[in-house]
Amino acid sequence: MSKKEIDHELLNWEWEIKPETSWWNLNFKELVSYKDLILQLARKEFLGLYQQTLLGPFWALLQPLLTVITYVIVFNRVIGISTGSVPPFLFNLIGITLWNLFSEMFLQTSKTFSLNVEIFSKVYFPRIIVAISTLWLQLILFSIQLLLLFATYLYFSIIGDLHFDISRIFLIFPIIVITTGIGFGGGLIFSVLTAKYRDLTALIQLIIRLLMFVCPIFYTLSMVPENMQWLVIINPLSSLFEYFRFAFLGTGTLNTFLLMYSAVFMVIIGCFGIMLFNKMSDKLIDIL
Repeated sequence: MSKKEIDHELLNWEWEIKPETSWWNLNFKELVSYKDLILQLARKEFLGLYQQTLLGPFWALLQPLLTVITYVIVFNRVIGISTGSVPPFLFNLIGITLWNLFSEMFLQTSKTFSLNVEIFSKVYFPRIIVAISTLWLQLILFSIQLLLLFATYLYFSIIGDLHFDISRIFLIFPIIVITTGIGFGGGLIFSVLTAKYRDLTALIQLIIRLLMFVCPIFYTLSMVPENMQWLVIINPLSSLFEYFRFAFLGTGTLNTFLLMYSAVFMVIIGCFGIMLFNKMSDKLIDIL
């Protein structure tokens, strides 16, 4: 083989090993080539959740149902928070459905390193593949809960408690995208932090519990006293719950500026989460 042919072969390499991992090391073509692995990991996690259980996937429905019943008893019956003409069960189910999407997306993505350290240390593949598989799994579980929400919404529409308006329903899709992006980006950031500092896992649980009360899940933004509204408004999730509720009920405090604030926050935290994850993923293997 001539020198020219050898040089030609060397230039047509398939792998390039670099000493440093870049911040934005995201090869979409490579990720697409791993689509089967993403589906298999999501399937494995799904089966792992419900194997050897009495109800199987019905747990995805039972959890929000029990939460909503508790909310109705505590907040609507005992404390006396009014939902106006909207049935309390439906009002709380709308908020809980969107909250479960964010909280589970955030919590499960934040466990990416701690739950997969053995795989990461033995086999090479883009580490973010595992996080993406978690994203798909949570979207599947959310879809099951969303079907429950639609069934409940149609039931109350049929018996005459609500006016069904299909044009508003399409508003839920951008809300779902923004909520997913915030949960996924935040989860990637904390997956790096919890890998280095294990005690942050307990802190995350506390943050999620406190954040739940700052989101208008079982109340509306209009119910918050004026001197306390800033605390809810600075939360980028607040406007999402208001718009999500409006899509189903036609009521809520709509503010385009706050929705744009949530969208920009999603882009920032999503990009930063991916960059931090890519930069630190290989270094964290030695720590774990």
